[in-house]
Amino acid sequence: MTYQELWHSLTPLYEPGEAQAIVRMLLDERFGLSLADVVCGGAEQLSEDDLRPLMSRLQQGEPIQYVLGRAMFCGHTFGVAPGVLIPRPETEELCQWIAADAHRGGGILDVGTGSGCIAITLALACRQAHVTAVDISADALAIARQNASQLGATVDFRQLDILHSASLLEGPFSVIVSNPPYICHKERESMHENVLRHEPEGALFVPDDDPLLFYRAIAHAGRRLLSPGGELFFEINPLYHDALVTLLSDEGYSETESRRDAFGKTRFIKSTFKPNE
Repeated sequence: MTYQELWHSLTPLYEPGEAQAIVRMLLDERFGLSLADVVCGGAEQLSEDDLRPLMSRLQQGEPIQYVLGRAMFCGHTFGVAPGVLIPRPETEELCQWIAADAHRGGGILDVGTGSGCIAITLALACRQAHVTAVDISADALAIARQNASQLGATVDFRQLDILHSASLLEGPFSVIVSNPPYICHKERESMHENVLRHEPEGALFVPDDDPLLFYRAIAHAGRRLLSPGGELFFEINPLYHDALVTLLSDEGYSETESRRDAFGKTRFIKSTFKPNE
């Protein structure tokens, strides 16, 4: 098949530009074809037996990262599979915010680690810190451990349900970070079908009547787990920013700061635990 035929086969699901980018990524990362190779008809030289099953998965809406089995995050290659959320570019900005303090030490806790992208990135960037990462999913932890091994990061991974077993964690930590589920089910209709059909629902959605479910549990646990002056960092749903600021204040946190992502959406929050104030 020609390059044009390949990307045209994805246009029922994607805009033309996105379809082209997906096919170029496949041809580059799986078959080693550069853009120049593609322009010169390199795709036509590929074995149809090799190409057809991969294109079939893409045509069914499976994300390219799952088809390739990997995703880039903060300059590192992470293994991914349908059991974990695909790392997003905006989450890189959260890691950069945390790691900006070159002298950051102490303990760092990543809640809901998934592929381990946050925990591993911070372990590599903050070598003096001891990083712990928890997730409820054994499958996700298996992927995270493999990623840590391949990238040479030291992270203490543990299987734990933060909603019901936070008491099993022991601090102190100087930082707790989480990109928890924060999308309400009522927001489904605005989401891309390939996300809904292929990425893990448990890593995406919270009940419509309790959008701050995980934030509340983590903030409450943080009162016990954070050292004085320790910080919470969250990726958030912009729709519930104000409610989260109020929740953090009610839990005794202060100096709350919000930041926008590269798309201009209020996406991150940092709040400090100062128990004597």
